Amino acid sequence: MLQVHRIPAFTDNYFWLIQPDTQSSDCYIVDPGAAQPVCDYLDAHKLQLKGILITHHHPDHIGGVSELRGLFQIPIYGPKSAKIPQVTHYLKEGDYLELGRLSAKVIEIPGHTLDHIAYLIEEPKDAPLLLSGDTIFAAGCGRLFDGTAPLLYAAFQKISQLPDATQIYAAHEYTLANIEFALTIEPDNHDLSERKIRETAKREQGLATLPTSLILEKRTNPFLRCHLNSVRGSVEQKIGKQLTEDGEIFASLRLIKDRF
Repeated sequence: MLQVHRIPAFTDNYFWLIQPDTQSSDCYIVDPGAAQPVCDYLDAHKLQLKGILITHHHPDHIGGVSELRGLFQIPIYGPKSAKIPQVTHYLKEGDYLELGRLSAKVIEIPGHTLDHIAYLIEEPKDAPLLLSGDTIFAAGCGRLFDGTAPLLYAAFQKISQLPDATQIYAAHEYTLANIEFALTIEPDNHDLSERKIRETAKREQGLATLPTSLILEKRTNPFLRCHLNSVRGSVEQKIGKQLTEDGEIFASLRLIKDRF
């Protein structure tokens, strides 16, 4: 049976450790921004690191890659990018990466950065796993760095086509702040208000709010709701002009969030 381990790091990062089969100690780390937390977790749980999966080039996602590579002599999978010279096996849209008995489909989702990819593990079939890096967060989305709003909007459209039960393993614990912003856009969204209560209780108990599900994001994440009048009206009111395209709503929403 597949198991996903959460390794907290820095202020709000999560490194996700994929163990394809609990009958085996083999595992794969996603976006290790530092080596020591990974090494400590491996030692504590008697796991064997077999590979590194990278989603994009930011330091808090690749900072531990070289050290881990030196310690374990393992392959490094990721997008072809001059900003990630450590990658030994390049991946692109539609590729499949074998992780022991599992297979991960590669999805290109640029926007936060131009080199951003995600990994979709389609087992179990009733609740696939998406390792999404910094593209989609619980109730929010990543900032624009070297990508663009149209690219990020297209990435969100691609994610929205996945099964509703998809479990989204984002890389940061930003949920409560994102919910606060989302409530300024949809103050009458009952699902969002209830989510704030649930997620606040989790954080007060020291629990993670991730993974999240795609269906929950469709109900509470304003960046997946740009086609709705409730989001459109709020955005238009805040920027003082009418917008005609959902992509324009998305781009304006991202700008409003930047200033929040």
